[in-house]
Formats: sequence, C-alpha cells, structure tokens
Amino acid sequence: MDFGFYLPCYWPDTSVPAQHMYRETVEEAKHAEDLGFVSVSIPEHHFINYLTHPSPLLTAVRVAAETKRIPIITACLVLPFYDIRRLAGEIAQADCLTNGRIELGLGRGAFQYEFDQFDVPMAESRERFGDALALLKKLLTEEEVSWDSKYYKFGPITVTPRPMTKPYPPIWIAALAPASINWCVKQGYHIMTTPLRDPFEAARQQAGAFFNAVAEAGPAARALKLSMLRMCYVSNDRRDIEAKIAMALENHRRFVRVYNTPGKVERGAIVPMDVEITPEEAENALVIGTPEQCAAKLKTYEALEIHNMQLNMNFGASHRDVMRSQELFATRVMPHFA
Repeated sequence: MDFGFYLPCYWPDTSVPAQHMYRETVEEAKHAEDLGFVSVSIPEHHFINYLTHPSPLLTAVRVAAETKRIPIITACLVLPFYDIRRLAGEIAQADCLTNGRIELGLGRGAFQYEFDQFDVPMAESRERFGDALALLKKLLTEEEVSWDSKYYKFGPITVTPRPMTKPYPPIWIAALAPASINWCVKQGYHIMTTPLRDPFEAARQQAGAFFNAVAEAGPAARALKLSMLRMCYVSNDRRDIEAKIAMALENHRRFVRVYNTPGKVERGAIVPMDVEITPEEAENALVIGTPEQCAAKLKTYEALEIHNMQLNMNFGASHRDVMRSQELFATRVMPHFA
C-alpha cells in the first residue's frame, strides 16, 4: 500500500486571501513529492468554501509547473456539470502541459447544493455521467466525432489538441456505494472511494465490493487499483491531536450541510450544522494520532489489500501544521509500509 496527498483547498476563514491558500497548496504538493508521496489529488467543488477548486485542471497545471515528476489526479471532475466537448479539449491541453502527468478521476457529483446552483437535476446524475463518460472517451480517441443522445447532438468535430497520453490519461471513477464500485470495476475502471467519516467497517465493505468485482470480472480486472481517501494528521502532542479532531468535526459539520441537502450558504461560506458524531467516534474512524497510532490504523487498511491511500491532512490545520504532519508521516509512518 502506498500513499498520495490530497490537496483540498479547504477555506474555513474566507478573510484569508485565496491566493495565500493556493500558494500554500502548491507548497504542500511540492513537499509531498519531496517526501515520497506517490501522487497528489485535487477535488472539484463550486460556490462554497469547502474544497475550493472550481477548476481541478487549472490547479493541476500549476502544481505540475512547480513539481518534477509526481502524478496529479483529479479527484474528481464532475462530468454532469460540463459541456464534455469543451472538457475534452481542456483535458488534452492539461495532459500536454503537464507532460503526461495527469490522471483523470471522474465522478457524477455528490453535493445537492451544487446541482441546485447549476440547475442540473441530481436525479439525472447517473444517466448524465454515463453518457458524458462514453462521449469523453470517444472525443479523446477519435477524430471527426458525431454524437446523438439525450444530452448531446452534434457532429462531426475533432478535439484539439490531441492528448499526449494514448489513448487517454488513466481513468479512475469515484464511487462510494458497494454496488457502484462493483459496476465500475466490471467496466474496467480504477476506483477512488472514501468511507467519509464513517467507521472502519464502511471501508471494509467498499474494499470487499472492489475485490469481489475483480474476482467476478476475471484476469483482465486484476490490474485495476483501489484508492481510498481518509482524513489523516500526525502529531506527538496530545493537545494538538485533540485540537485536530475538533477541526475534523467542524469540517464535517460543513460537509453534511451541502451533502444531499439543499444546503445553507452565506456569501460562499457554508453554515455548519449539528451532527451526531462525538470526538471519540471521530478519533476512532479517522487516521489522527501519534505516528504509532496512525501506522497501526493504516495497517488495518493494508490488511484489506487497498492499493493506495489518499491522505487529507488539511481539514482546518495551519499550513505549518500540515507541513509538519507530512514530515512526521513520511519519516515515522511510511517506513512501516515500505
């Protein structure tokens, strides 16, 4: 099992200039590369101060310019929000500008609030995603493409530039429910998932769905990878650990406000809502603790045969604390998984 670093651009204090947040994000990506993380991943969200990347590809190109070799994964591009004809060109351009270091995490979206603002019915997200994914692959692999579906009618067009990576950058599909994971594996896709803030059993079910689907799909599926996102923070100071658990809970209060609800947002800032999760439950579920505690928790994920963990260390912590946590993780936790 190896480790990637998640770049959330969480922005709880919107009085801090956004350019400072993005500069720190790039510094954390550079630090991750230097410390031996195998990838960085960049989410997409809109109109909120939670995971503030309206354009993951734009961030990816900047990160690539400041790093040397680390793969950069979109986590994920929300296909129902795009005109896929335009997105295909932007992906190809980003692939060229990053010298082939882009990997495509793709998803159908999860925040009810964002669907409402884009005036896209969330109930159509699965159908829209399926159509968009098929079209995207065709645009990236073929010239003079025509299309006739419920959501797109056009042709013939050729996306320019053409992608550097052939036939297109690696594709990961974001899926949470075991049934969705099963379907995506059988279609031949790598999986990115997360148990959110749920207990470890949720991760066990997701990993089980992945490997059951691989077994059912046959030899060709054995090359597929499973990546899982978890909040993580490493410290030797118990008071610091308790403070970060409190930050994780505050982060979660913002998350649930816009996840599968109409949401309450004021000038782009999510108004937190009450949640029924205690600090003790959060500490048990998340990878927050001393180096020894974090290594022990991650060993339980390794036992599930998960290939990659994407670690979200910036859920409210200062830039200095995130960098220090990265260093402790690389020097005191990673060696247990060499």
